[in-house]
Amino acid sequence: MSAPLASGPTVPLGRIPGETDLSDCGPGRPLHFILGPCVIEGEDFVLKAADRVASIAADLGVPAVFKCSFDKANRTSASSFRGPGLDEGLRIMEKAGAATGLPLTTDVHLPSQCDAVAQVIDVLQIPAFLARQTDLLEAAAAAVLKHGGAVNVKKPQFVAPEDTRHAVEKLRGAGCDRVLLTERGSAFGYGRLVNDFTGLAVMASFGVPVVFDATHSVQRPGGATTGGNRAAVPPLARAAVAAGVDAVFLECHPDPDNAQSDGPNQVDFKDVPDLLRSLVRLREVVLNLH
Repeated sequence: MSAPLASGPTVPLGRIPGETDLSDCGPGRPLHFILGPCVIEGEDFVLKAADRVASIAADLGVPAVFKCSFDKANRTSASSFRGPGLDEGLRIMEKAGAATGLPLTTDVHLPSQCDAVAQVIDVLQIPAFLARQTDLLEAAAAAVLKHGGAVNVKKPQFVAPEDTRHAVEKLRGAGCDRVLLTERGSAFGYGRLVNDFTGLAVMASFGVPVVFDATHSVQRPGGATTGGNRAAVPPLARAAVAAGVDAVFLECHPDPDNAQSDGPNQVDFKDVPDLLRSLVRLREVVLNLH
């Protein structure tokens, strides 16, 4: 797979800071990036993180989306930090979007959240553990139809690439054709995830842009908190771009060793620009091979 994975529709997704229009994500288009910390750790934290993402994207001239979660509802332990919740989280994210001009993405966990989230957030993200929930998918589709934006579905760790078409069909059946699919690793025994790069072409065959989540792919589930190996993020991201994905998802943090969620697999902000440069160069090679 040395060319873009499939021909098909593009989805308005990222923005290059300083430009007025959203940049379409999809086959033949520039590589997009979804960047930001795992969870909202306070207003000042998010505003600084969003500003950093905007600066990186502007310096490199790449389209980016700012990501941060208002609630990590699937934490392993009930005592783990989850975030500020819906109302406060949306207030903070709206402020970050206004300050930077970046489009925003965050998780939704319940059908009742979708309408409120879509009024602030550009890309509603369906968590991997919830991607088979028909009510949630249909509510997300309805919210996007009403307020604009797109829906990004994370491939469940326990679902084959072929079966992600059902989520796409549910969204399209509800009237939403702005759909992305994200690969984030598959369960392999206990405490390990693996990536099947042949599955990327399968997901793209459903006529949607494919995103590679390089940071959740290096998670090591299990124990009181989820572990990870951020050193494996760059080679996996490069492999996915070489395979033709349309966007790369990277959770990044100013001090990942002290992050309140998913620290072991988040990339330090200082390491993000060089990684993105290498991925952009690789994307150019891939497009020239097509």
